[in-house]
Amino acid sequence: MEIKISGGIVRRAIGGIDAPMTPVAIQARTIANLLPLMCQRFGATIVHNEDDLYTGIQFHTKAGAVVLEMPKANESYRLVHEFIEPDAKTGRTHKVIYQIPQLYNANGIAFMASEFLRSRGFLG
Repeated sequence: MEIKISGGIVRRAIGGIDAPMTPVAIQARTIANLLPLMCQRFGATIVHNEDDLYTGIQFHTKAGAVVLEMPKANESYRLVHEFIEPDAKTGRTHKVIYQIPQLYNANGIAFMASEFLRSRGFLG
């Protein structure tokens, strides 16, 4: 499933009609298709957030939402934990918990992200 956030409104992005076809969005879909079954069971959702300017894969874990953000330019892939308690300034609290360099292919990114989440107790 894909969702699109724009202007604070969350909408479902229907593949082929509303979903963006940028290289970053295609990369997110490729990685999401290679995720192990345990990640897909926990509700892996592709998120196109136009408000915070990122595209990523959101996992609904027992510790809250974790987003694998696609890199911008020469940065790394980032696993960001979004906490339930909001920050007074931005409206949400988030923390980068893991970074994956861009030198891995889509299969490696999916494996490393899922293993990090599984080994740290986010999934299970």
